[in-house]
Amino acid sequence: MLSLIVVVIIFAGVLPRIADFSKVWATLVDMTWLETLSLVLAATWNLTTYWILMMTTLPGLTLGQSVMVTESSTALANTLPGGQAFGLGLAYSMYSSWGFRRSTIASSLVVSGVADLFAKLSMPVIALVVLGFTGGSNAALITAALVGTFLLGAGVAMVVLVLKNERSAHLVGEGLGSAATALKKLVRRPAVTGWGEAVARWRTETITLLHGHWWRVIGAALVSHFSLYLVLLMALRHVGVAEADVGSAEALGAFAVARLLTALPITPGGLGVMELGLTATLVVAGGEEVPVVAAVLVFRALTYLVQIPFGAITYLIWQRQTSFAQSHG
Repeated sequence: MLSLIVVVIIFAGVLPRIADFSKVWATLVDMTWLETLSLVLAATWNLTTYWILMMTTLPGLTLGQSVMVTESSTALANTLPGGQAFGLGLAYSMYSSWGFRRSTIASSLVVSGVADLFAKLSMPVIALVVLGFTGGSNAALITAALVGTFLLGAGVAMVVLVLKNERSAHLVGEGLGSAATALKKLVRRPAVTGWGEAVARWRTETITLLHGHWWRVIGAALVSHFSLYLVLLMALRHVGVAEADVGSAEALGAFAVARLLTALPITPGGLGVMELGLTATLVVAGGEEVPVVAAVLVFRALTYLVQIPFGAITYLIWQRQTSFAQSHG
């Protein structure tokens, strides 16, 4: 509820008149039950793709475990400042409680994060190609695509260098450690050590983890992102934003720009950043303000807000299972 209030307050600065919220609400309630059901099904599939991604990065993880760890950690990441770090910590604890080795857990978390970032940075490039074929153009999208291409290229080059051999992995780790030490000196914190050895160990574990099915991990991440885009596109169409106003390619471009803006975790779950980025880009693309805001609210409710109570439930289930296992161990 608090997150929804924050989103509404943010939109108040975007809309020219606060009275327009009554029009937004009228647009939302005007959806048919069939449209609502199709959106719920699309959002459910989107959640499922996250579970599949986690299962591809950690062999032996069951579907039930994947649901619990993904939703619990996501709920934490979506509600607390710096929640992504807390979410990773919770995921690590949950994996450990199920008996997975620490090195395997670390590799899984890093690989899933890298795959997700790869897909996120790829989206602007894919959107630019699609717009090129459909004859569309958008200055913000072109800029985002260039930034995404640069970051994607740098990221891929670093991963290739790490996986090349143990010596290069050690050098990359030491380089990252030096950069982290320089930043920590600014806040008078002690230097970091052992990053070279840690990255070299991660390389060995990751090669074992990805051997023969790396394409599944990348594919699962891309499917997850396109499923998220599908929810947005359906929301736009169901609230009345026609293809003639905002085409599917332009919607993909807006989605890619907004997702790129959330690559850095400035707010929990990209709260505010995602809403403003989507709204501004879709309106510039030709959408009317009121239905665009309605679509973005529906999209975020189904892909962001719903994961908070769901994650709380899965966390309680895990806690109960863990307590039961400890009491009977």
